[in-house]
Amino acid sequence: MKVEPIRWTGKRLELLDQRLLPGKKKYVACQTAEQVAKAIKDMVVRGAPAIGCAAAFGVVLSKGSSKAYAVLAKSRPTAVNLFWALERMKKAKDLENEARAIFDEDLAGNRAMGELGATLIPERARVMTHCNTGALATAGYGTALGVIRASKNKRISVIANETRPYLQGARLTAWELVQEGIPCTLITDNMAGHLMSRGEVDVVIVGADRIAANGDVANKIGTYTLAVLAKRHGIPFYVVAPRSTFDLKISSGKQIPIEERPAAEVTGYRGVRWAPDGISVRNPAFDVTPAELITGIVCERAVILAPDREKIAKLF
Repeated sequence: MKVEPIRWTGKRLELLDQRLLPGKKKYVACQTAEQVAKAIKDMVVRGAPAIGCAAAFGVVLSKGSSKAYAVLAKSRPTAVNLFWALERMKKAKDLENEARAIFDEDLAGNRAMGELGATLIPERARVMTHCNTGALATAGYGTALGVIRASKNKRISVIANETRPYLQGARLTAWELVQEGIPCTLITDNMAGHLMSRGEVDVVIVGADRIAANGDVANKIGTYTLAVLAKRHGIPFYVVAPRSTFDLKISSGKQIPIEERPAAEVTGYRGVRWAPDGISVRNPAFDVTPAELITGIVCERAVILAPDREKIAKLF
């Protein structure tokens, strides 16, 4: 199955509305940078690589206006791919060709990561993953889910965490895996430790939204919990992300800005409210996993085992 989260027509950017999946498949057409920024902020498009690709085409729509760069930069703060893409577009002489290159390179990089990461996945492995790191989160193949795709012939099975509060695992990852024909079991986030303790998980593989110079990783909220649990139970914990997700300007994860999203994402879903009026809410969208808990980071050029500052610096 081919999933097209991002379609460029030459005149407009069409984004698959991930808020409606799996129930409805609909594209949102953007003809201005402001519309692209709103789509990113509202999570029509999500996933760090996909956000970077969308922002690049947003610049094309604006013909490189300074206002466009500013409005796109404010759309979401944590995923560094957004800022990486904007900086790259600022240096481009041909905006459309550069945006197309960012898109094509992401797709090629995903496939390279899939091949490298597949060497880490044992035969018949039971692979746990978190959030959505597939075609929907990228130009069209996937980071962590790309590794799972590339490991399909190993007869693996997947345990997908539902990923509260926005349910990217339940709505998006489960949908991609069903379409792909890869065996998948859906669980709630707080079931992960129980399955690990029973020896039902062989490897954990996740994506990333920003990786600090020392190897600390910001990813969807709940990732840190999984890393701690995996360490406790002696389960390999891998992060898969392109080089554009590394932010060498940030020394450690403590400096990564963590987006706080609206309370409504926690108090209910799609018009159904389950929390009482007047309740206080915290809704951090990401957390930070220290490098010491990470078995390895897979990027398009290499697998970095026991990541640290020196090993990451060699990539660049």
